[in-house]
Amino acid sequence: MEDPARLRCCARSQHLTSLFPPTAGRREGLGHHIFMPSIRWSQQRWNNRYYWDWADDGETWSANWGGSTAQWLTTIYPRLAPFLPTGSLVEIAPGKGRWTEYLLPHCASYLGVDVAELAVASCQKRFAGHGGVQFAVNDGLSLPMVDDRSADLVFSFDSLVHAEADVIGAYSQEFRRILNPVGGVAFIHHSNLGVYHASAAVRDLLGHVFDAFSPTEAFMTRIGLAGWHGDRSRSVTAARFAELARSAGLACIGQEVISWGSPLLIDCISVLTLPGSKWDRESVYVRNRHFHSAARSSASCAKVFAPDSRVREHPDDEAHT
Repeated sequence: MEDPARLRCCARSQHLTSLFPPTAGRREGLGHHIFMPSIRWSQQRWNNRYYWDWADDGETWSANWGGSTAQWLTTIYPRLAPFLPTGSLVEIAPGKGRWTEYLLPHCASYLGVDVAELAVASCQKRFAGHGGVQFAVNDGLSLPMVDDRSADLVFSFDSLVHAEADVIGAYSQEFRRILNPVGGVAFIHHSNLGVYHASAAVRDLLGHVFDAFSPTEAFMTRIGLAGWHGDRSRSVTAARFAELARSAGLACIGQEVISWGSPLLIDCISVLTLPGSKWDRESVYVRNRHFHSAARSSASCAKVFAPDSRVREHPDDEAHT
């Protein structure tokens, strides 16, 4: 008899495949499909209620950390803290507000910009009672709703990893326009998958093989084979991101290349500012292969110390009453 959980997983995969067909990408290499994220793909995915229901409004992507609260406290806030509190904050691709909830106490005004109308409508409803908070739909390339030289902090996490180089280049031009020249800074989480270009075809082929065997999938993911790319952009690397920023007239003052789900350094967090701002300095570049290990540590902590952990009656309590 088939495992019901496996049947549900297969049905979900078939449904999502029908929503986001392989035409979002192109074929090359060893004759297998290579996924290429696009703005249209983003609009289709993030405007789909079924996908959001499956993703638990985004919480599923924080599961490795033990939830979004644990991920914010252990991973994002320690990196972002030097730039907080801030004045005007612009968040790119907030989705349904997974990080917005934690950003609002640290800024005087907030604007969330997303390519998906569903995400914007959801955030408008969720944060309706907060003053100084606005949300807007954009085209995935520009920020016309943001005034020149007005943003003190631009933030994006776990979203622009899917953005190809053309999108990063377009946003870099906008960052140059909107950042406060005195102390404006952009904190951007993006792809570094392009550094694995030489081995991508083999990894993709092996991934298709191992994805079909659920008992080995988790292990193969941890060693960077099954699901190794996470739908990341293949045209972006840390070096390419920095180059695009410089071409736009920005200074890239820091880059932390990080692992995500496996030891492979497929992501990067970059910090941008305007030349001559108070944050301007010589760029610092580090590789952090322990990032995914820190996630597992965070998940362990969350089981005990998370705000929503339940206080359970000790079996000996009754004997002492």
